[in-house]
Amino acid sequence: MTAKPDRIRKGRKFDQVLEGARDIFLRDGFERASVDAIARAAGVSKATLYNYFPDKRLLFSEVLRRECDRQAGAALHEIDMAAPAETVLKSAARHIVSALLSEFNQAVFRICVAESERFPDLGAAFYQSGPMRLRSEIAAFLREATRRGELSVEDETLAADQFAELCKADLYTRRVFRLDNGFAEDEICRVIDGAVAVFLARYGTDRTRPPRLSPAAGP
Repeated sequence: MTAKPDRIRKGRKFDQVLEGARDIFLRDGFERASVDAIARAAGVSKATLYNYFPDKRLLFSEVLRRECDRQAGAALHEIDMAAPAETVLKSAARHIVSALLSEFNQAVFRICVAESERFPDLGAAFYQSGPMRLRSEIAAFLREATRRGELSVEDETLAADQFAELCKADLYTRRVFRLDNGFAEDEICRVIDGAVAVFLARYGTDRTRPPRLSPAAGP
């Protein structure tokens, strides 16, 4: 089935449906999330819910899209893309690390992995709403920073993926495997600073590349 026209997707009840669905998906996962539970959480009838979303996968995809739009919008609002490359990369890294460690992203990642065989389109929806959009935004910045002479990047999409992976160091794996649920600010800064330093060591120019330490002089 196709989704209802965008002109219907307006107003308080539509927002209620998405908020209720978000809560239930995070609590129960995708397969166990029932239409009845979502309708109760949203404070709407099942008929209203089906009027907006005749398919649960469409509802899940819209919840993903809205949350990823919110996260991306907050990042783009706070990051000055005209600032020096190191400043932009540090701000971007902080948003990436924060998103990766968030309860929403962790829960969605687990849902997509758990349902990947039966519903591979869920993973595709998550990738297109989150990682793919992130790659596009970072790649655009890297292209501009290269034009300004601050970076030297030939393959912007590969470099964008590499930067995102650097931001996963240590904390993300510990969060995925539920070894830790919260992290101190110094732990987060360690990952951010390390990601930016490694990235600039590879893609920086003389204007931005960290200075190399000279070998210690002999006696």
